[in-house]
Amino acid sequence: MPNQLDALKRLSMVVADTGDLEAIRRYEPHDATTNPSLILKAFDLPGHQARIDETLAEVKGETRDTQARIDRAVDRLSVAIGSEIAGIVPGRVSTEVAAKLSFDRDASIAKAHQLIDLYERRGVGRDRVLIKLASTWEGIRAAETLEREGIQCNLTLLFSEAQARACFDAGVHLISPFVGRVTDWYKKETGQEYAPEDDPGVHFVRDVCRIASEYRYDTVVMGASFRTTGQILALAGCNRLTISPALLEELAASQGEVERKISDVGEGAERLPPLSEAEFRWGHNQDAMANDKLAEGIRRFADDQNELEKRLAARLEE
Repeated sequence: MPNQLDALKRLSMVVADTGDLEAIRRYEPHDATTNPSLILKAFDLPGHQARIDETLAEVKGETRDTQARIDRAVDRLSVAIGSEIAGIVPGRVSTEVAAKLSFDRDASIAKAHQLIDLYERRGVGRDRVLIKLASTWEGIRAAETLEREGIQCNLTLLFSEAQARACFDAGVHLISPFVGRVTDWYKKETGQEYAPEDDPGVHFVRDVCRIASEYRYDTVVMGASFRTTGQILALAGCNRLTISPALLEELAASQGEVERKISDVGEGAERLPPLSEAEFRWGHNQDAMANDKLAEGIRRFADDQNELEKRLAARLEE
C-alpha cells in the first residue's frame, strides 16, 4: 500500500512550500514556491550560509549606498536560493515580488524583469520561474503584461472569487487560492472547528476549481496555505497543491490510498464577462474575509521582508 504522499502525487502535482533544500530533496516535489517569510526562515539554514556570504560579497563591491546594497542583497539571495531549488526540482520555482509593491503595477513589472534577469545570469531560464505577485488589481494588471512578454506568473494571497475571476480574465498562468488563512478567519469569527468536508477554505478552493473547469480557463489552480493533511486530502485532484515540509512529512508517514475529490468536468460554457476594475474592487470588498486576509497577508509579507533586510544589513556591517 502506498503512503499518502505518493498516492496524492498520482492525482495532483505536489509543490514544496519551502526554501529548505534538504526537505525538497527528501520529498521530491515537482515545483517549489517561496515567499519573503520562507526566505527569512531559510536565512538560518546551514545549507544557505555560503550562498548568503557570496551574495553579500557581491553587493558590497557594487555600491556604497546602504539601501541599494540591501535591496540588491534581498533580490540576489531570493534568486540564489531559487536557482539552487531549480537545480533540484524538475519543474518551476516561484519567486515573489516585494509586498510593498503590491499596489504599484509599473514597479512590479520592473522588479519582475530584474528577477528574471538575475535568474538568466545564473543560467535559469524564464521557463523555469514563476513570478509571484499579490492578487491586487495592480498585481493582476502587472501579471497580464508580464504574461504577454512570456514571463509567467503565480498570483498569491488569493481569497475571493473576484480575485480569481480577474486572474482568469488576465490570462495568468497560475493562481494560489489560500485554504488555511480562509479557515483561520472563519474559526475566529464563529468559534467553530471544521471537518475537512465542511472547511470554508476547502470549499473556497473547490469553487475556484469549479469555475476554472466549467468555463475552460487555462489558468492553473494551486491550493495553498494548508493547516492540516485533512485539508490537503480534501482537495486531491486540484491541479497543484503547495505543501509545507511538516505536512509533506505527515503524508509520507501515513499509509493509504487517496480519493479524488476534484475532477475536471468542464463543459466548455461560454466564459464569464470580464470584470471591470470597479466590479473587481466591489466584489472583493463585499467579502469581509477576503478583504481582511489580503490586507493582512500583504502586511505580514512586508514585515518579514523588513526583518530580512535588517538581518542582511547586520551581516553587511560585519
